[in-house]
Amino acid sequence: MSGTSQHFFTGPHAQVPPSYDVVKEEHEVAVLGAPQISAPVTTTVVNIQPETAVPDHIVWSLFNTVFFNVCCLGVVAFAYSVKARDRKMVGDVIGAQSYASTAKSLNIAALVLGILGTIGSIVLLLVVLPAFYRVIAQGMQGGGGY
Repeated sequence: MSGTSQHFFTGPHAQVPPSYDVVKEEHEVAVLGAPQISAPVTTTVVNIQPETAVPDHIVWSLFNTVFFNVCCLGVVAFAYSVKARDRKMVGDVIGAQSYASTAKSLNIAALVLGILGTIGSIVLLLVVLPAFYRVIAQGMQGGGGY
């Protein structure tokens, strides 16, 4: 190896490594390109109609199907909810609203009947059955039998 050093940079900066400012300026010119003529900026406005939100009540229908399926109203409501969701995916907003309205009505009916049935069952267990058992117990103590 000889005692001479080789320079990797040629040109006016052959002896001095390029500074950060020089590299930065070269990068900005490369990225931005040549200076552009300033012209008036035009804008375009596109009005997009917001998608009408149609609730399909599918979670409510599933809840009623599992817990309050009185006269299969929960299952029918779930079927109408699925139809409403299908119509919404296809883009038929009117059909989706129709099926969703029917599903909502069926869900309300199933919920009300389910709650009334639950309250009726609780009343039956707490009030009527103990009274019935007391009547049977008094009949057995009275010696009535065959």
